[in-house]
This record gives sequence, structure tokens and C-alpha cells, in this order.
Amino acid sequence: MSEQARVHFDIVDDIGIITVDNPPVNALAPGVPEGILAAVDQADAATNVKAMVLIGAGRSFIAGADIRQFGKPRAIPARRTYDWLDRTSKPIVAAIHGYALGGGLENALACHYRIAVPSAKLGLPEVSIGIIPGGGGTQRLPRLIGPKAALDLIVSGRHISAEQAKMLGIVDALVEGKDLRAEAIAFARSVADRRPLPRVRDMTDKLAQAAADPGMFEAMRKAIARKARNQKAPYHCIAAVEAATREPFEQGMQTELRLFAELENADEAKALRYVFFAEREATRIPGLDKDMPLPQLKQVAIVGAGTMGGGIAMSFADFGIAVKVLEATPAALAKGMQRIQDNYAISVQRGSVTQEEVERRLPRILAVDSYEAIADCDVVIEAVYEEMEVKKAVFARLDAVMKPQALLLTNSSALDIDELATTTRRPSQVAGAHFFSPANVMKLLEVVAGKDSAPQTLAAAMKLGRSIGKIAVYAGNCDGFVANRSRAPFNTEMVLMVEEGAQPEEIDKVMVDFGYPMGPFAVGDLAGLDIGAASRRRRAAADPNYRKLPIPDRLVEMGRLGQKTGAGWYRYDRGDRTPHPDPETKRIIREVSHAMGIEQRSFSPEEILRRLLFSSVNEACKILQEGKALRASDVDVMWLHGFGFPRYRGGLMFWADQIGVQAVYEQIEQWHQRYGERWRPADLLRDLARSGGTLREARAAQA
Repeated sequence: MSEQARVHFDIVDDIGIITVDNPPVNALAPGVPEGILAAVDQADAATNVKAMVLIGAGRSFIAGADIRQFGKPRAIPARRTYDWLDRTSKPIVAAIHGYALGGGLENALACHYRIAVPSAKLGLPEVSIGIIPGGGGTQRLPRLIGPKAALDLIVSGRHISAEQAKMLGIVDALVEGKDLRAEAIAFARSVADRRPLPRVRDMTDKLAQAAADPGMFEAMRKAIARKARNQKAPYHCIAAVEAATREPFEQGMQTELRLFAELENADEAKALRYVFFAEREATRIPGLDKDMPLPQLKQVAIVGAGTMGGGIAMSFADFGIAVKVLEATPAALAKGMQRIQDNYAISVQRGSVTQEEVERRLPRILAVDSYEAIADCDVVIEAVYEEMEVKKAVFARLDAVMKPQALLLTNSSALDIDELATTTRRPSQVAGAHFFSPANVMKLLEVVAGKDSAPQTLAAAMKLGRSIGKIAVYAGNCDGFVANRSRAPFNTEMVLMVEEGAQPEEIDKVMVDFGYPMGPFAVGDLAGLDIGAASRRRRAAADPNYRKLPIPDRLVEMGRLGQKTGAGWYRYDRGDRTPHPDPETKRIIREVSHAMGIEQRSFSPEEILRRLLFSSVNEACKILQEGKALRASDVDVMWLHGFGFPRYRGGLMFWADQIGVQAVYEQIEQWHQRYGERWRPADLLRDLARSGGTLREARAAQA
């Protein structure tokens, strides 16, 4: 597409209109900046133009840079729009609708005025892809709204509403009318003769906040220390804003460009760009017609009001969708509804939601006392106890009661979807909808395909997940599906290393230092050790060669179930969720390991990290071989949103690529020789090592 097609210029009476037209979101792809500059030059030279409007066609103003261009060699432009817009001799008004993000907002900040419709969203989210704003955002925004408010927006990368932007002073006026273009023309005409032009670069009054509060930058560094662990971009954001308060504008711009250049090709930015595209790719199931008519899932029901069922119900209520909740007994239903209210109360106490919003959400969750009360729903999600016979009984009842076109989804984390489907007369309308705990917080939703699941069923389930803010990812039907199956070897190896001499707190420290918010043993205590024990019993019953884990089994036998009983792997003081290393745990470990004849030894942090993660890399390769996952990048998305894998490391498979497929394969082969069959390298891993391929680009065998 030519730059003329990407950017249009026309004149309405005495106002020049610069329209960015680069669908779908008017990204600043090659040709767009050049088109804007050409239009500005034309308007500046036209004697019949008194002012200009910069506006976006379609659904957005400018949603940001074209991320695909980052990390690639590119020529340094002679002129940048960010540097040139505010130098014009005539006023320019940015008319914002949809999104003004990143480079889009930076272009707006370089204009002399900004107006927006109330529904618009604004922000500088560059930190989320491992860089800082590179078009003057770190220099102009502090001048416009003060360094403290600018720090909050730039370091967090969050979006704000147009109303918030107006209160902060980013936006000069909100446009209530439907015709933004007409309103922008009128606004431009009203300021056409004002001089001097209000150039943000020349505003310095609010920079004085830094002198009045000289500790604000160090305070921000301390505030983000835990969340920003191992990352550079948040700290570079702070440094760039600090430069705005200490350096003249042009010098600050050079500092911003230098800091940006340091980050653009760093591992952190590469990983986060990969994640950006992996999340979008995960929404696509190859072979599904995007225009295929889908069942309308407007009325939703949940069977089961336990921890998972309640969390799923909250997920719908939080996004404005009414949901019916059914339990086996009135007492269980009442307990479940009370748990939902308690969870909302905790959210209010933490400040993550207002009481007024909770009062809007709670009525959307309707407790019902019979299957007949949900018979008219379009979709029902079963979330009862993780026991096949229990779930089969529920599915048989649902099949008998629900209207013929209703979808039946199970929240099972591992059980056979096909076996569940056999209890119904509608196997094509049965699929898995595996939420992760806590369901109202965790973003991952595995949509699991049975052998008879219809394409419409899978596509509708994916769409349903997206409607409640989840990242829905396809999985094939196998024990544990994709996420939990790929994680299972990790869970085994962490306990086996304890048998061999590593301490739980030692392993947890390695994983927290790597970037996890919590270590795996602390997570186990939080979830409850009885959950893992039940899963192990099921797998042991199905596989006579299953490697049992006697240490956690002993803890469960002793009633040490984790936080809920005050002790698990760790000890917990009354009312305190802080894990404390427990001498009793160490005694149990020594006793069991001695009885098994296992010699104790020490571990390096690198061995701990690689033994945990390489085991899952190998299993993920097997999953791909079997076609149970579509793409390695889907596995990465699942680990990011289901298990807290550090986002800035890109995901399990991307991280392994940074070490090198050959090195990963050789280490796994060594452990295969040492530890036996469980470490046998996957054929896919071996083939990639031999061919020089990458893990992150691997796809299902038949995909």
C-alpha cells in the first residue's frame, strides 16, 4: 500500500484534515509516518489552511507502532513525526477515538491540542514488550501532567480512559457528539488564531514536582523491585522520566533514544515480542472457517459451587454476564454462594474492586436448586469433584435435561473427555473448558477437543472464553491435556530432587530468583497437598510403572495438607501465610530417603532449574509429536497464564531455545542414561537438535 493510501489529506473550508487509514488499527507501519509528514508539509504550505486535525479512520486513532518492525534493521528517518508535528506554524488538533497507544499517543502529545470521545483509551504500554516509549513520550508526558503521574502511566504501561486522561490534563476536551470529525474541525477553527502555540516540549512548570519531591524516582524503583525482578525496561522507564526533569528537552530526547536502543534487541524485549504474537496465534485453530456460524451462548449455567465453580461464576459476573449456579444440596449451594461473597469482600478490602461494582456483579450470579432451572441455558460448565464417575452422572443428567442445542463443557483438569461424552446423546456438543485456579483471577482457559467435538463447539467455547477476558487455547484430549501434562514431569522432578538431598526452600528460591512469583512447594501448600495426592493415586491405578512419591504422600497421611492445616512442606503460623522451613519436614525427608536407599547430595541452582524445566520441555515435545498441542507457542502461552512462568522469559519453549536445542537435547540424553526411561528424549527434540531447528516454531505432527 502506498503512503498516499495509508494517509489522506483534504481541506474543509480552512481546516486541513490528516486522516490515517491503515486498517485494522492504524498502526504506524512503514508509509504512515511519511504520509503524516507529507500532509503536514502540504497544510503548512497552503495559504487557505489555518489549522489542522490529525484523526484516524475506522475504529482507532493510532493504536501504536507496528511491533513487527522492532528488532529489525531500519534506516534512521531524516524527520520523525514526533519531532516535527509541534514545530509547525499552524495549530494541530489530535482527534482521538478507539485507541491512542504507544506511538499513537506520542504523536498526539506532539500535537498542540488533544480532544477525545469518552470511550477512547490512551496509554504508553511499551514496557509490556520490554522497551520504553521512543517517540518522546517519556519527555513530553512529564511536562504535560507532571513526572509523578507520568511515572505511574509509563512504568505500569496501563491504559486509561479518556475521562481519566482529561482529569490528568492529557486531553483538552471530551467530545460527546457522535461526529468526532466535525467536532474536531470546529475545535480546530476555535483555536486557529491562538498564539503562541501550546507546545508540550516547552512546558516546564510541572517538572518542578521533582524538585519538591526529590525521592520520587528512588521510591518508584523500590516500589517495583519485586514485580520488576530481572527486568530492565521498567527501570529504564524511570531513568528516562528522571532525565526529563534534569535535562533540556533535546538532551532528554537523546537520553530516551539511547535507553530505547539498549532495550530493543535485548533478550527481554525479544521474549516479550514473541509473547505478544504467540498470544494472538493461540486464538486460531487451523482449519476452522472464521465465518462459520456459531451457537449463541447467552445463557450460562455452572454445575458445582465449590472453589472452581464459584470462581468460574465470578468470571462471568465480572464481565457483565448472568450465570446460574447449581449444587447437589442446599447446604453446599449456600456455602458456595457465601464463598463468592467472601471473595468479593476480600477484593474490596484489597482495593481491586469497589463495593458499588460488587453490588452490580453479585446479582448476576443466581443460585438455583434444580437441573430443570438451568434447562433453558445455552451452555453449561460442569465443575464438580474431579472423579470420573461423579462427572459422568452429572453429564447424563445434563443430557437428559438441557435443550438439544446446548453445549456441555467440563472443567476437568485431566479426565478423558471422550469417556464423559459417551454418557450423552450429543458428543459433538461436548468439550473441555479447563479453567485454572483461582478461576476468577487466572487468565488461561484450555478448550479441550474430544474425538467427536464439533468445530462449532470448539470455536464457540474459545469465543466464550474470550468474552470473559480469558486467553483460550486449544488442547487435545489426553491425560492432563496440554498444560497439566507438560507440567507433570516438573512436579515429579521437584520431589525427586528432594529425595536426593535438595531442600524445598532451596528449590523455591531458585524458581523465585528465575522470576516465578512463588516457588513450587509454596504453591503446593497454597493449593493443598491433597489435590496432588489424589492425582497421583489416579495415575498409579492406571499405570503399574508409575513412579510413586512417598514423601508428599507421607505428609498427606500426617494431615499436613498445606496452608489450610497450618503445615505442609512448610509450617504456617496462625493467621500468617508466610511459609517457614520446618524441621519436621526435614526429618520426614531424611527418614523416607534413607528407607529408599537414596544417597543425599547437594545441587547447584543451575541443575535445579534445568532439571525442572528440561523435563517439561521434553514432555511438551512428546505432546506436539502426538498432535495434542497445535504449536509450541501455545505451550508457552499456557505456561505464562496457567503457571506464572515469567513473561519476560517468553515461555518454556522460547526459554529453552535461548539455551539451544542441541544443549537441551544433550543434557536430557545424559539424564536418560543416569535416571532411566522417564528422561528418554522425545523424537521431536532429537530431530530438532539434528536439524538445527527451534523449539518455539515447532508444530503438531499433523498440523
